[in-house]
Amino acid sequence: MTTGVVRAALVQTTWTGDKESMIKAHEDYARDAAAQGAKVICFQELFYGPYFCQVQDAAYYEYAESVPGPTTERFQALAAELGMVMILPMYEQEQPGVLYNTAAVVDADGKYLGKYRKNHIPQVKGFWEKFYFRPGNLGYPVFDTAVGKVGVYICYDRHFPEGWRALGLNGAQIVFNPSATSRGLSSYLWQLEQPASAVANEYFIGAINRVGVEELGDNDFYGQTYFVDPEGKFVGEVADTHHPELIVRDLDLSLLGTVRDRWQFFRDRRPDSYDGLVAP
Repeated sequence: MTTGVVRAALVQTTWTGDKESMIKAHEDYARDAAAQGAKVICFQELFYGPYFCQVQDAAYYEYAESVPGPTTERFQALAAELGMVMILPMYEQEQPGVLYNTAAVVDADGKYLGKYRKNHIPQVKGFWEKFYFRPGNLGYPVFDTAVGKVGVYICYDRHFPEGWRALGLNGAQIVFNPSATSRGLSSYLWQLEQPASAVANEYFIGAINRVGVEELGDNDFYGQTYFVDPEGKFVGEVADTHHPELIVRDLDLSLLGTVRDRWQFFRDRRPDSYDGLVAP
């Protein structure tokens, strides 16, 4: 298990109007984070596009690409240049008609390590995701990176405790939760769920949200991006509710050992008594 301090970064931003300018903006954010000493960065859900799930329109399938593919490869080169681990949430086309909400994980030397596919897919007003994505089928992988063991859980996933626990059992030290979530729907949960999950599973969480109102709908993405530690404490201030922001924070991974020695949650689990949770 990696110990010591890891400087980590999260990006919340607004839609620029086209894919290429959005990618360039995130390249700039990554360079800025690297200049501040960050060694790992995560972008928001579907980072290079609008949050098109506010409508159901097949025209937005064109945002999907292979993972790894052109955008992954572009950021692999940047990761190697900056010496930075990158988590890249994208729209994935495995083959025509087979589409996923995915995050690629790239190591600090530019190596593609693998991907996570969002497992829980909502279908509620303003979040018509079943129109665009199949449920993930890759489980809950944890990636051994230059900054430690990293997991990913995407947006709506965060409402389901089972995946958080699976990532902890798989050895995660930092879990990134890139999101696109709106003020009217979930803001009352935003600063509750991830801190509680960090405590229950004894790791750091980076929670990322968009900001602004996009032209496709009236969802008001409320930002409030943050890191939370395994004691449920915010690491530094929570980001702004309305404006783009890059946050860079120091995560002391030695706290994981302290908390796990204090609270033996993994020792005291009773998986033999949980069969009813997954009974058909």
